[in-house]
Amino acid sequence: MAPKKIKSPPSDPQGMFSRMVVFLVEDGVQTRRLQIWKQRLTQMGASIQGTFSKNVTHVFAVDANSLLKKVDHQRLIRSKAKMLLYQWVQDSLTKGEKVPEDLYIVSLESGENKEICKEDNRSDCTNSEFTQKKSRISFEGSNIVNQEKKVDTKDHFGHQLVDTANSSECSSRSSSPEIISEAVFYPCDEAAETSKSSLLYEPPNLNRNITTIFGKLVDIYRALGDDRRSFSYHKAIQVIEKLPFKIETIDQVKNLPTVGRSLQEHIQEIVNTGKLSKLQHFEKDEKVRTISLFGDVWGVGPATALKFYEKGHRTLDDLKTEESLTNAQRLGLKYFEDIKTRIPRREVEEMDKLLQKVGQEILPGVIIVCGGSYRRGKSSCGDMDIVITHPDGKSHVGFLPRFVKRLKEMKFLREDLIFSIHSEEGTESGVDTYFGLSTYPGQELRRRIDLKVYPRNIYAFGLVHWTGNDVVNRRLRILAQAKGFRLDDTGLFPSTQGSEGKQGGIKRANLKLDTEKEIFDFLGFPWLEPHERNL
Repeated sequence: MAPKKIKSPPSDPQGMFSRMVVFLVEDGVQTRRLQIWKQRLTQMGASIQGTFSKNVTHVFAVDANSLLKKVDHQRLIRSKAKMLLYQWVQDSLTKGEKVPEDLYIVSLESGENKEICKEDNRSDCTNSEFTQKKSRISFEGSNIVNQEKKVDTKDHFGHQLVDTANSSECSSRSSSPEIISEAVFYPCDEAAETSKSSLLYEPPNLNRNITTIFGKLVDIYRALGDDRRSFSYHKAIQVIEKLPFKIETIDQVKNLPTVGRSLQEHIQEIVNTGKLSKLQHFEKDEKVRTISLFGDVWGVGPATALKFYEKGHRTLDDLKTEESLTNAQRLGLKYFEDIKTRIPRREVEEMDKLLQKVGQEILPGVIIVCGGSYRRGKSSCGDMDIVITHPDGKSHVGFLPRFVKRLKEMKFLREDLIFSIHSEEGTESGVDTYFGLSTYPGQELRRRIDLKVYPRNIYAFGLVHWTGNDVVNRRLRILAQAKGFRLDDTGLFPSTQGSEGKQGGIKRANLKLDTEKEIFDFLGFPWLEPHERNL
């Protein structure tokens, strides 16, 4: 019997994108994501052209640089086509209607527009048009530029798109400011600005009924120490939450990457019944339920959780009487609910600003990047992963103790979980680490925060590792192993064969790779911007 074809939703010529003639700049876009967007655009009334022409009404690109590589600058300026970020398509699909275009416009320098208008004597270049252009947000490469001080810099999710408060903090380090409209943008060190340049990651997640159940299985298998199964469900979630349609039959998921036969059967059961018997079994099993609960306590791994269960503990209150708990585990137990509460993106933004300000006061020029889900553009974070270095390669030594001391004086850092110093005067290697609990100004709710200080020569490896996600990091490690190397957050090292034929971890010479892109290129992995690493 021939395999059934996946049924696509019927086309609607009068749909949401009707009368749009679209040109897509494919550079920098994942192939699968591009295919989905093309399909949805055409299904909902748009016409897609393979080349840029005067008939085009909308151009979509990831940024201005990729756009200008494909279409001549002068043609773009003269064109009446609207140049938008791909995020506009995604957000419109998510909301079910076309969202306002102003905050998604890929803007060209308005000064050049005026000159072209003068040359062409164009009557459509009115003052009001240029007033409107000044309030757009311009994406020049990876930098997000606020073009007017009073512009509304929030998108329709309520998230901040640009950071105007700290633009002057790095001005002393920049060579020449870029003047756009009434605001001055000082280009800082590229690495320092990366956390602010990530586009928001807001997948449609029209199949939350499936991803929620799979998420619970991720946690259960992780608590049981079964990383392979936990990772399988994790990968499936990343694919399913991005689908622009609601899954109604198993035929729709048969060709999805990372979703094998077993997961397809789980999806079919959830779609048919609204629940999953495997999860129900786990939730009724006292041992699994207890180990999973204890595994959610910070500092308690699968083996320790099992040990506590075998000692007769069944609840968190029981665990409070356990004499073998470390200080960090006691703190994890005390603030259990706080730590499990996710942190809204806007709160992370405010704390990031505070860290940047304090860091510059202690060590001018220090590079501080908030990694993890925040850097990948997610709307909330489990914790804050802060990656730190200094461009001169030596001033980072001794920074972390001073930084932690100041943040404690401000009552930002409250309790210590791990604090280790490995950098020493005169050495180039060694990573300083602080894991602890922090509080947002005016609140007592504890938030998990990790501070990692790297020497500049290995900083890129730390940035890749602490940006994630887990899928990307695992794929990079596999590629490294295939090339005879071992990859971690401190570098890429030639591996040795262990006694049983396994790759050993003896660190010899670390390869000199200065940027994240150089690491990706060396390993042969397609370059992904931080917001594209939610695989």
